[in-house]
Amino acid sequence: MGRSLRPGIYAPLPCFFDENEELDLTSYKKHVQFVAKGGVLPVVSGSMGEAIHLSREERISLIKTARAALDEAGLPDMPIMAGAGAPSTRETIQLARDAAEAGADHVIVVPCGYYNGLLTQDNFKALKQYFVDVAAGSPIPVLLYNFPAVAGGIDMTSDVIEDIARAAPNTCGIKLTCGAVGKLTRVASLTNSASFQHKYPRKDEFSPFLVIDGFIDFLLPSIAAGAAGSITGLGNFAPRVCIKFWEESRASATTSVTDDLRGLQEIVARADWAASKANIPGMKFLLGELFGYGRLPRRPVLPTSEERGRSLTNHPDIVAILDLERKLAAQQS
Repeated sequence: MGRSLRPGIYAPLPCFFDENEELDLTSYKKHVQFVAKGGVLPVVSGSMGEAIHLSREERISLIKTARAALDEAGLPDMPIMAGAGAPSTRETIQLARDAAEAGADHVIVVPCGYYNGLLTQDNFKALKQYFVDVAAGSPIPVLLYNFPAVAGGIDMTSDVIEDIARAAPNTCGIKLTCGAVGKLTRVASLTNSASFQHKYPRKDEFSPFLVIDGFIDFLLPSIAAGAAGSITGLGNFAPRVCIKFWEESRASATTSVTDDLRGLQEIVARADWAASKANIPGMKFLLGELFGYGRLPRRPVLPTSEERGRSLTNHPDIVAILDLERKLAAQQS
């Protein structure tokens, strides 16, 4: 039995490379521990981790490194989510099996948009079957991933997501990187209901179907709609702020939204927007400045220019969230 899927904040970890574009596992291990000690859960080889540019062997190596890093940090119960999306059903299942053997507890799967027209015709018939087959073939639970920007424009509707959730008991939720609060509300209202959970139990009873934000900037309203957390790039450099925001947002669901929480929402939302616009090269520049990691993505993606990188590190919204992160770190030390 794997480690249970948890509501909370997840960070899609970048993959660090040396000047020859080989994996920098030393930096990766250090970063896994930084994020995890801040209370944020790791996502290995996702879209932020340049999974599309990684070999099968490299993905395995990253998962093993992450598992060793967590164990060494005294966090053996912290689960690992790993990317396993691939163009074919066959390859995706193989990546899921590799992930399980390497130490991952769940996989996150984004559909490939190369044949997006074929996948979405007839009310997404082929795409539904893809997820049903992948979930059936995966030894660990599968989190669906709706991210139209990296999937050739494929944008699953709430009806499609709900159909897959009913038909595939080894699915454990969905990450919505489409910013559709209405869609999130509809899916969460179904999958959080006692009737759904009774009629469509999950294969792994410890991994319920969770609806997770792909952006943290709308976490506060989405929690009211039934969201179970966020997978956010901010967790890579402001994990304590993200956890504070998560905990206070959850508490507000049973009390009220305070002015302090609204202020925290503003800080997080503005920083999330600044970081997301900078994309992978900008994130790597920022983390390089903060922690000394290599800044290089894997080609054909090019590193950000010094000017653009500085505009991110000096951006007032990034400065604000980092100032708060340092204050929280000092309070906890």
